[in-house]
Amino acid sequence: MLRIFKYSVMFFMNLLTVRVPGTIFLLFLSLPWITAQEMVPDMVFVPGGKFRMGSMMGGADERPVHEVVLDDFFMGRYEVTQLQWDQVMEGDTSARYFAGCDSCPVERVTWYHVQEFIDRLNARAQSNYRLPTEAEWEYAARGGQLSKGFRYSGGNTPDAVAWMVGNSDAMTHPVGRKKPNELGICDMSGNIYEWCSDRYSPGWYQVSAKNNPTGPVTGEYRVIRGGSWFYDYSGLRVTDRESANPSYRYGYIGFRLCRSAGGGK
Repeated sequence: MLRIFKYSVMFFMNLLTVRVPGTIFLLFLSLPWITAQEMVPDMVFVPGGKFRMGSMMGGADERPVHEVVLDDFFMGRYEVTQLQWDQVMEGDTSARYFAGCDSCPVERVTWYHVQEFIDRLNARAQSNYRLPTEAEWEYAARGGQLSKGFRYSGGNTPDAVAWMVGNSDAMTHPVGRKKPNELGICDMSGNIYEWCSDRYSPGWYQVSAKNNPTGPVTGEYRVIRGGSWFYDYSGLRVTDRESANPSYRYGYIGFRLCRSAGGGK
């Protein structure tokens, strides 16, 4: 009901009343009624650079620590929300695990369903949005060139930067309520796991390319990063690697958008 009311108001805000003696004309000023600001995510410019990816303190799949060089890119300041999803995916009847919170991250979306969302968004926004690579995700979560070496994205105290077991009340929360990281990006630790573009391989770091790696060319599962409301602090580390079946819908996996800085919008 609230959403219907919202778009009804937006409809009338897109009308202009013009009075001519004895007549009233209603002129449509702008359609569609959903504004670009609501549909298009807030993106943060991430200057490329060199960093040491992985950790000697984590799982075996986080080793060896290796050097990675990335080009400039843009990363979504927030995870894609339920409202943004609904605005792009009209007619989608997939149930959300935490339905009714427009500003909460969308979840229960398969990796393939996310690709459909991105295709539709790019067609409407004339842009080049995509999922981040695993390397781009970790670099941004660490703070890029501004990194202070935190264990979690934005700090060493998980409760300050993440919704997780112990403070989440077993649910997602509106994006951007926790402390952002050095780049001003929010919720890269906690709230919801995030799909990456890469296929997952536990031994990938042993053979990964140095420059702009994009993951293995084969593999059944896709990388997820960041931890969630469903996990404790161990899954929130910026180097922690997890994977999931790209065809499944999970109540603890969503996504954020990325786009390349070289060319396109």
